[in-house]
Amino acid sequence: MADINLFPLFLSLRVAATATLLAILIGIPIAYYLNKSNGKLADFFDTLLTLPIVLPPTVLGYYLLVLLGRQSTLGRFLEDTFNLTIVFTPTGAIIAALVVSIPFLIKSARSAFANVDPTFLKAARVLGRSEMNIFFSIILPLAWRGVAAGITLAFARALGDFGTTLMVAGSIPNETMTMPIAIYDALLAGNRDLANILVVIMTTVSIGVLYILNRLEKKGSRERK
Repeated sequence: MADINLFPLFLSLRVAATATLLAILIGIPIAYYLNKSNGKLADFFDTLLTLPIVLPPTVLGYYLLVLLGRQSTLGRFLEDTFNLTIVFTPTGAIIAALVVSIPFLIKSARSAFANVDPTFLKAARVLGRSEMNIFFSIILPLAWRGVAAGITLAFARALGDFGTTLMVAGSIPNETMTMPIAIYDALLAGNRDLANILVVIMTTVSIGVLYILNRLEKKGSRERK
């Protein structure tokens, strides 16, 4: 136990927490917009947002490298203007985790918003409530379990990402090496004891996430009856 480096665990938790927070700030407004919109543009936008779920992680990582790499227009602009380098940094790991996890939050939140009884919304508009007030006082409280499930899924996906993070952030020890990458490196090095310990930690976290999701689903089902 003395030679176990817990940096990958702490980095993974920090990356997953930061990516999840960004997913909440970005994903919930997008989910609300997609729920209200039925046009072709919204459908196309929804398709693009769903791509990270079906694309292979290496393909998704390649796209991010092309978009954010030091030789790209955006990458050079960020480096020259803000002295910000994305690739092979913890920031790159956060962006990779955000991209792979945010579709799960958007899908879950959009479904939860769609299940809100429109009668409540019509009554609120008749009473003169603003759309912002309706969202925070009616829609979000009624849909919070679906939103919470999406947040939990996003955190779990961000915590467990391997391929995209490896492509964008690399596996630099004590800098960008997250838990899934540390497990992979331990196996490559033949250190099965370390790999087993890291796997147990990740499995325990995954079981906790699934338990939370199941509890939220059961509570939501009981309330709908």
